[in-house]
Amino acid sequence: MSETVANTRTTDWRAWQESWDRQQEWYMPDREERFRVMLDMVEAFVGPAPRVLDLACGTGSITDRLLKRFPGATSVGVDLDPALLAIARGTFEGDGRVEFVAADLMDARWTEALPYDSYDAVLTATALHWLHSEPLATLYGQVAGLVRDGGVFMNADHMIDQTTPRINAAERALRHERMGAAKGAGAVDWAEWWRVAGEDPVLAGPTARRFEIFGEHADGDAPSVAWHGSALRGAGFGEARAVWCSPSDAMVLAVK
Repeated sequence: MSETVANTRTTDWRAWQESWDRQQEWYMPDREERFRVMLDMVEAFVGPAPRVLDLACGTGSITDRLLKRFPGATSVGVDLDPALLAIARGTFEGDGRVEFVAADLMDARWTEALPYDSYDAVLTATALHWLHSEPLATLYGQVAGLVRDGGVFMNADHMIDQTTPRINAAERALRHERMGAAKGAGAVDWAEWWRVAGEDPVLAGPTARRFEIFGEHADGDAPSVAWHGSALRGAGFGEARAVWCSPSDAMVLAVK
C-alpha cells in the first residue's frame, strides 16, 4: 500500500469538514439558518426523499445537512476544486446515497458528466458569486434543464442591492468589526485555512492543483435579488423569488 493511500485512509475527513464549516461561519454567522430554510423548502416542494444536485458542492456542506435531515435522500455533488472534493469524498466514503463528480461549470458540456438527467432539487450556497452576470445567466439555463417539472432550484449567496449604498456600507462596517474581533479570538479565515490545507500531507497536492485552476479567490458582480429572479424566470422557471435574506445575502427559490 502506498503512503498516499494509507494517509488518505487515516485522514480525519470529518475534522476537515468541520474546520471548513467554522471558517465559512466566520464570514457568515447565519450560515446554518440559510441551510435550514433551504431544506424546509425542499421538503415543502419535493418531500423528504429527494434526488438532489449539490451544485458547486465544495466539501459537501449541503449534502451533509440534507442526509442528516432526510436519510432517504440521495445527492450528487459537482465541483471542480480537487481539494474540497477530496474532503467531500473522504467524508462520505461508503455512503451509497452520495456521488461526487468533478466538472467545470464553465464547460458547456458539464451536465454530461452527471449520472442523472433530472433532479428534484438543485441546491447551491455561497458558491456562484465568482461568476459574472452573463455566464451565471447561462448556467441558470443549464440548471433549468436539469430540474424536473415541479422541482426547485435554490441559490443562497451574496446578492447586493446597489440602490442602498448607506445601508450596504453600515452593514459591511459592523460585519467586518465583528469578524475582526472573532479573528482576534482565534477564528481562521480563508487564507489561513488554505495555508494549513497546503501543509497537510494528503491535501497538499490537491490544494496546489486547486490554486493552479482557480488562482486566488475572485468575485463576480454579485447582482441583486431582483436580477436573479428575472434571470431564473427567463431561463424557464415558472416562479422565482427570495425566501430568505440577511442584510448582505439572500436565497432565491425558483420553481420549474
